[in-house]
Amino acid sequence: MIRAVIFDLDGTLVDTEPLHFAAFNQVLRPEGIEIPRDEYFTRLIGLNDHDCFAMVLRENRMDAGEEHIASLIARKTVVYQAMVAEREVLYPGAGKFARDCARRFPLMIATGTLRAEAEAILRRAGLRELFLDIIAAEDVERGKPAPDAFIAALDRLGFIHWDRDPIRADECVVVEDTRAGIEAAHRAGMKVIALCHSAPAADLAAADVVRDSISGLDLDDVIHALGGR
Repeated sequence: MIRAVIFDLDGTLVDTEPLHFAAFNQVLRPEGIEIPRDEYFTRLIGLNDHDCFAMVLRENRMDAGEEHIASLIARKTVVYQAMVAEREVLYPGAGKFARDCARRFPLMIATGTLRAEAEAILRRAGLRELFLDIIAAEDVERGKPAPDAFIAALDRLGFIHWDRDPIRADECVVVEDTRAGIEAAHRAGMKVIALCHSAPAADLAAADVVRDSISGLDLDDVIHALGGR
């Protein structure tokens, strides 16, 4: 039985991964670093800002101390928020699918982006009221592929619905777009629907269900494919 749906945000509901990629490079160029597009979308996508900066800095044998990383994150936040403010980023069909899910299940967001960014994007898209809460980058110690965000989302669901039977991990469905997100959800004991927005189907084969995009996604179809009801 499915009793809750947890959505990733970037690359799942909103087409923001190219903006993150551009923002990372805009901030890293003064450091003498340029992330190749293929490398970002095959290896770094799905990591939160801290882990992405830390990995890139270490691999380039540069200062990966927490103070330096925090400075880069702050600069990227300004760049990224300016980019998002100028664009419509919601995927076609994302609003409809999220609303279909909200009519039947409690919804959460578990994202590697910062809370302020997630709140702004969802409110601008008119979707914030569909989600009980947001688990963002600053809410967990470890980012994806660690399961922390999804475990925190499940804990939050239990707190909000304290007067109901506890929702188990295997009663949650996660909607994701990256290998890191799929691994994190499975490590949390949850089922995963993967969308091929950011990667080809072959890269997402570990998911329980893989679909081309959120556009035209049918809730009953994916529930049936997951063997749930």
